[in-house]
Formats: sequence, structure tokens, C-alpha cells
Amino acid sequence: MRVLGVDPGLTRCGVGVVDSLPGRRAQLVSVGVIRSDPAASVDLRLLTVARELDEWLDAHVPDVVAVERVFAQHNVGTVMGTAQVAGLAMVAAARRGVPVALHTPSEVKAAVTGSGRAGKEQVQRMVQSLLGLAEPPRPADAADALALAITHLWRPAGALQGGERNELTPAQRAWAAAEQAARRAPARAPARAPRRASR
Repeated sequence: MRVLGVDPGLTRCGVGVVDSLPGRRAQLVSVGVIRSDPAASVDLRLLTVARELDEWLDAHVPDVVAVERVFAQHNVGTVMGTAQVAGLAMVAAARRGVPVALHTPSEVKAAVTGSGRAGKEQVQRMVQSLLGLAEPPRPADAADALALAITHLWRPAGALQGGERNELTPAQRAWAAAEQAARRAPARAPARAPRRASR
């Protein structure tokens, strides 16, 4: 399974792609942070984030997109931006038929550190250890995105969105997996039709 984790934020949106390995292990595919200019209007900032989220989805073709569930904070402005970007990630995934899972911050912390109250530095160190990285991923937004992806690998139920997609038969799931694999395959040049002999 390949999971794209999204730690939503308007100024910094963490994105991380992780593949599952046998034996409850995970492998880093890619990680980064999508940034928008705080001086720009909100609509243009959201457009910037939306375009880059599309690029990440098209480049890595995940099986699931794991997004942090937005929760209430004292700063209403921060909550609004976070919720808007979370919505962008969910819509981008839905357009491609990719299921979305929502995980709470405490669920993510508990999954990767064993404690739902772990601090950001502890999450960074555990993500480093779990993925065998030379150093902790920075900034914290990038580490949080990877932690979201790892959490979904280990707790795939989450708050899975997608309605009827969750009720697929085994045959339908196999078909969907084959379709995802075909999307990952490099594009091949179309075969040329044989030329007809001139008379």
C-alpha cells in the first residue's frame, strides 16, 4: 500500500508518501512542504496549494490519502486555513477515486510514539527511526505528514471516507488495485498501425 499523508496548513502544508513493507515496516518515498505566500489573497494561496497537491497525487499515485482531522483551536483564523486545505486534499483525492482517511492528532501521536500526548520533537525522532532516516524530517509539518501516512499503514480503518467504496467486493478491490498499478506503470508509446502495401 502507498499512502500520501497530508498535514494541512495554509502557510505550510506537509506532504509525505510512504510505502508499506513486509513485517509492519514502512519506506519513505518522498516528503516535502507546500508553501503559500502569506501576503497573497486567500483564494490565490489556496490555488497554489491545490496545484501542488495535484502534482503530488499525479506523481506518486497513492492508494489512500491520509489527512489530519481538523480540530478546534483558539485561533479561528488558523482553523479556517487548516480546514480549507484539508478540503482541497480530500477533493483532489476524490477526483481521482482515491479513498481518504482522517486521523486525529492524538491518534497519530499514539500510533508512532505510543503516547497521544507526545511532543513534535518526539514524533520527528520516531518517524526518523521508523523510516530509517539519517536525521529527523524537518520542518515539523513534513514529519507530521509522514506520521499520518505511517498511522494509516498500521491503522487502515481510520475515519475512511468514500461511501460505497468501503463496501467493495474482493473482485472489485482487485480491479481497483490493478487500475492503480496501471496508473503507476510508465506510459508507453502507442503501437503504430501496419502500413498497407501500395498498389
